[in-house]
Amino acid sequence: MRILIYILLIQVLLLSCKKQSEITRSFNCKNTSFNTLEVITDIKKIFSVEYPKNWKTNLFYDDIQSSIYTADTTKELTKSVLLDITFINKEMNFNDYFKLKQEQDNLSKNLIQITSREIKLLKKSTYYTVSKGKKGGFSYVICNIFIKINNQNFILAKTEVYGDYLVDERLCQGIRLIEKIKIH
Repeated sequence: MRILIYILLIQVLLLSCKKQSEITRSFNCKNTSFNTLEVITDIKKIFSVEYPKNWKTNLFYDDIQSSIYTADTTKELTKSVLLDITFINKEMNFNDYFKLKQEQDNLSKNLIQITSREIKLLKKSTYYTVSKGKKGGFSYVICNIFIKINNQNFILAKTEVYGDYLVDERLCQGIRLIEKIKIH
């Protein structure tokens, strides 16, 4: 009897350790592990993320935004993940106008919106869209994640994948890294 209780307790503990976020459940992501992550902080010291050490990273900022852009340049473009996380000092609301504007922006770039949804990410109100099309002669999928930090600020986290190779898995890699955003 004790062995049965012990086994059940271990199963419960293992299942609770694998709790997925709302966005990883939406994308049906499996657990993703990365080798040797390093913390990268934006120039304005507003937020940080963890990226694999061997990925190429660039920082950008201006008066209203601060960005960390990274890509796995050890792989060819059609097998890589590109991430752009930008903290933007601007008001944003997930109203009908905002959602319509996202669809119009996609259409202007010849992208078709596959899905969109409001969720919680980083304990914040979040809206994401996934769109696909062609870019530079390649099949292209982009996931735009808008995370409302407060009434005056939001984060736009973009994950881009080119080609047809393991698209869902690469999107999930990007999402797993986006989940590592820390607001300072």
